[in-house]
Amino acid sequence: MSFLKEFKEFAVRGNVIDMAVGVIIGGAFGKIVSSFVNDVLMPPLGMLLGGTDFGRFSLTLKEAVGETPAVTLKYGSFVQTVVDFVIIAFAIFLFIKGINSLKRKHEAAPVAPPEPSNGEKLLAEIRDLLKK
Repeated sequence: MSFLKEFKEFAVRGNVIDMAVGVIIGGAFGKIVSSFVNDVLMPPLGMLLGGTDFGRFSLTLKEAVGETPAVTLKYGSFVQTVVDFVIIAFAIFLFIKGINSLKRKHEAAPVAPPEPSNGEKLLAEIRDLLKK
């Protein structure tokens, strides 16, 4: 089998396409969460912590000297990223929990036994007649 034919079979499988759609939606969801954290959640939190932009919170380790820039720990940006992660992780947890509960309901649903075939029905009638 040629390499291109093998790749084509791999690429058109449903799992690969589903994964690609998931990555695209996940990227868009990440942007929405980042905007929510940066533009909606952090400004009020920054205001409560002194009225400043939370993303600018930093600790200067070494002051700037001449053309050498200052060395800083930008813990405000880090905290925003951690909040982004927690929100995304929680949303994924809720999504997976919902899928698992649907699977459990589907698995727990009683499945009716299949209708016996005509041959089985005839054999059952013969058995019942022989018992009499």
